[in-house]
Amino acid sequence: MNSTLFKLTFKKRSLSKLLTSTFATAATLGAMTATFTVDAATLVENVKGYTLNESGKLITFKNLVIDEGKVVALDIDKGNTPVDSTIDGKGKVMLPGLIDAHGHLLGLGANLLEVDLRESSSAQDAAKTVAEYAFANGQQSWITGRGWNQELWSDRAFPTAADLDKVISDRPVALARVDSHATWVNSKAMEIAGITKDTPSPAGGEIIKDANGNPTGVFIDNASQLIEAHLPKASSAIYEQQLHAAGEHLLANGITSMHDAGIDRDVYDFYLKEAVEGDLPVRIYAMVSATDPDLSTMLGNGTIRDKDDFLYIRSVKAYGDGALGSRGAALLEPYSDAPHQHGLLLTQPEDMTQLFTAVIGAGFQLNYHAIGDKANHVALNEFEATFKSIGGSELRNRIEHAQVVAPDDLARFASLNVLPSMQPTHATSDKNMAEDRLGKERMKGAYAWKTLLDSGIALPLGSDFPVELANPFYGLHAAVTRQDRNNQPVKGWYAHEALTIEQAFKGFTLDAAYAGHMEDTLGTLTPGKWADFILVDQDIFTIDAKDIWKTEVHATYVAGEEVFSK
Repeated sequence: MNSTLFKLTFKKRSLSKLLTSTFATAATLGAMTATFTVDAATLVENVKGYTLNESGKLITFKNLVIDEGKVVALDIDKGNTPVDSTIDGKGKVMLPGLIDAHGHLLGLGANLLEVDLRESSSAQDAAKTVAEYAFANGQQSWITGRGWNQELWSDRAFPTAADLDKVISDRPVALARVDSHATWVNSKAMEIAGITKDTPSPAGGEIIKDANGNPTGVFIDNASQLIEAHLPKASSAIYEQQLHAAGEHLLANGITSMHDAGIDRDVYDFYLKEAVEGDLPVRIYAMVSATDPDLSTMLGNGTIRDKDDFLYIRSVKAYGDGALGSRGAALLEPYSDAPHQHGLLLTQPEDMTQLFTAVIGAGFQLNYHAIGDKANHVALNEFEATFKSIGGSELRNRIEHAQVVAPDDLARFASLNVLPSMQPTHATSDKNMAEDRLGKERMKGAYAWKTLLDSGIALPLGSDFPVELANPFYGLHAAVTRQDRNNQPVKGWYAHEALTIEQAFKGFTLDAAYAGHMEDTLGTLTPGKWADFILVDQDIFTIDAKDIWKTEVHATYVAGEEVFSK
């Protein structure tokens, strides 16, 4: 039965199968074995296949056999092994379905459906785009969108409410910065939220004000919550639209699994419903938001794993600081280009012990957002103290982004078994700004992929979509070249931290699966694992690295079923 909402070829999974045994806790799942039923198997042939084996070594193959959605054999002798059906790979390169280890699924869907300001060249240009969107969507009570980035504008200055008021003043407007760590609003939005010159900045946030103390219309980090509290609550129907818009986009880009970095209780319940109905288009490893009022209830529910591995809830996303672009990333020393600013700690040190103890004590993996060196330092300290107190280092806890790390802290990731979950295109997007913010000395511990990998820790990779574009081949290219898609700078940006293509590929496959406790069923095309794979137009292991980003996906399969094709 085809999903009416999903416009590719996504097939719902058997509802009766899910209802008889919908979920199993992590503790009750046994080892998975594969049974090769020849008369029901499908052979995928005429491919140039690549996968890692279980030890992480790259291997090649020419064909693959699928039975009941799982890989059962590689490189069979077709003449001696009859199968029920055959898929012709048409000479394409086969890779495992790629895993994005850090993204925001419904955020991507919203970005695809709302006003997108990623290409705006100035505040005035962005306001014009907003006005055009508002005119075309007269029924919307709030105009929302995201993607603006003042660092790409000639004046590099924050926009203001006045810029928006000139084009729309009768309806509230709320626009997230590209990294979601700042919100730009018009005066109507501030009026509805009751924001005045007397409104104080909350802990972990800042209301930007002018010389006279008046709010300018930009809210940093936790201050954005003052606006977000007044946005219309998303309905289940809106979630459906966002889910399937995002799902189509990811599958078309070769992503079959993703780690959803921070879901609230409403999305938690929505995902459970969609899993029961067999309507999740991609596999989701979900991180429950640490700031949700119902966190204790969700922890009390225990870890949840869909029988067909489309949903696994066993981690919590916590928030340490803001972002570098808005100077919210918490630094040990002041910003080089703003000597009176150190950034913001979103979770105060006195609250960290309680949070870490509650999450890790419940057997959940804790994934802590930390971009600045101070945020990374205090997070590593808290992990160390928690492990000494109650244990939990085996949970594969993570620091999300690990973007700027004090050199003395780099080796602590491996010694504590805390995984750095990193996003290669953050480096190539930040390269024109990061050195200004940090100075050259702190760059020694910034975007330090190779140093961290060489220390002996797994390195799961992702994009942080929709902050960055979701295309994983952009991430593979950035990881290997340390260049943007114009292949600048020519010799790479701090190129000594570049990865090999094999290392980067592992980051988007086996290491990402490991970081989500799913290496038993995902991450490689080896017998017993789900037959999630893609067919692409070029060999990323042999082409010039500068062309990796140009790779195009021609078909995507999930559990052996075609869900996208060109």
